[in-house]
Amino acid sequence: MLTRIVSSKVIVSAFLVLLGLGGLPVYADNQRPAKAPMALQLDAKPIDRDTANRVSFSPIVKKTAPSVVYVFSSKKVKNSIAQNPFFNDPMFRRFFGVPDDPDGTRGPRMPRESVQQSLGSGVIITADGYILTNNHVVDGADEVKIAFGEPRKEFKAEIVGRDPKVDIAVLKIDAKDLPAVKIGDSDQLEVGDVVLAIGNPFGIGLTVTHGIVSAVGRGGLGIEAYEDFIQTDAPINPGNSGGALLDTQGRVVGINTAILSHSGGFNGVGFAIPINLARSIAEQLVKTGHVERGFMGVNTQPVSADLASEFGVNHGALVTDVTPDSPAEKAGFKSGDVIVKVNGAEIDDPRHLALAISRLAPDTEVKIEYVRNGKTETVPVKLGTLPSQQLAGGDNSATKDDGVLNGVTVEDLNYQARQQFHVPDEIKGALVTDVNADSASARAGLQTGDVILSLDRKPVKNADEAVKLSEKIKGPKVTVRVWRDGSSRYLVVDETH
Repeated sequence: MLTRIVSSKVIVSAFLVLLGLGGLPVYADNQRPAKAPMALQLDAKPIDRDTANRVSFSPIVKKTAPSVVYVFSSKKVKNSIAQNPFFNDPMFRRFFGVPDDPDGTRGPRMPRESVQQSLGSGVIITADGYILTNNHVVDGADEVKIAFGEPRKEFKAEIVGRDPKVDIAVLKIDAKDLPAVKIGDSDQLEVGDVVLAIGNPFGIGLTVTHGIVSAVGRGGLGIEAYEDFIQTDAPINPGNSGGALLDTQGRVVGINTAILSHSGGFNGVGFAIPINLARSIAEQLVKTGHVERGFMGVNTQPVSADLASEFGVNHGALVTDVTPDSPAEKAGFKSGDVIVKVNGAEIDDPRHLALAISRLAPDTEVKIEYVRNGKTETVPVKLGTLPSQQLAGGDNSATKDDGVLNGVTVEDLNYQARQQFHVPDEIKGALVTDVNADSASARAGLQTGDVILSLDRKPVKNADEAVKLSEKIKGPKVTVRVWRDGSSRYLVVDETH
């Protein structure tokens, strides 16, 4: 059982941030009048997967290549050597024999600013000049130019809007009757489908490569805040960013955005943003200049094998916290609920929940299916507007979930402890001051500085309650909810491990 002590010194710092679902910066022009929607060419017919292998993809390339453009961006950067404070030191200048500048000072003969160039690709999505590319291709650019066609034509481009969280940007050029691509339905893609990648790798010119869809729904890579990538072995290299991933009908199904590489070159693992996601972002950027995402108001963690047996589900997003006065709280969600479906679509983990909610507009009513105490229930939730600077999905993944509360020492959260550890007044529980390194609790991930909020889903308000409750629990397993680093999470302590 738990051991109770009166006081202890623990070196830990924590702060409470009850996150909801994701966040995006709102650009300065977000109050501008809404524009008319883009005239996109959509084609959602499924491909024929039973046809024989093609001898040539030339007809597809001829039809689609004119819609893929080169993107050239430039920005002024300060030279770090000119900013180095050592160059302002006369002794340093004299020692290194730095020549005089024309103004009489002694310093390096080099410009204080230089122009940094960036190369990428883009896709014409409307005949009147809207172009889709990656945010990282134009991020921070002072000037963006577009080039395409034979003979080559160049245009200065306006950045209509950017979404750094998905890595999408929309550009606009002053032109008409452009060869816009047909946009497919990325939700119909299957592993093994043949795809083509078109772009401007290494700036050498328009290049086409061929491969298959290696995986769909790929995430957890740490590349972007919202990840739902199409993985492909069609060769993608630097400069392909923003280019088109095509199906065998010549329709754009993805925007090439990243590679997994230790050398900087292609290693057979490339990633593209699904066109359905990119298109929804682009439509918002054109209409309002910024992106608004739905907000539910939960913190969640994955359902591990140990938690699955405790909560009676083997997938979903386990709710650890509910944001006060959020749509989730108003709908009656509680810590310990496991969200398994959104509008009938399966939710495998917190990332899928984040993607499902972030794709929906504020004020949308969604049906959320969840499991509580072994019973499945469905409730309607009217989404709010995502607060800025939050991460969608609230995926606060649990730490290692192994192993019971023997060898754990706790004390009350008194005024001194709250001041020392920055624990808000609304947090009630027992402060963990020591964990035996050889205990099952330590193996489960319980740490000094954690605040125990509940045991076996029964609330704990202070150290005495925690000790008494631990005496009543037979084990060998106990589900522990703790507060750590600004949010709560569940652990399963198993004495048999």
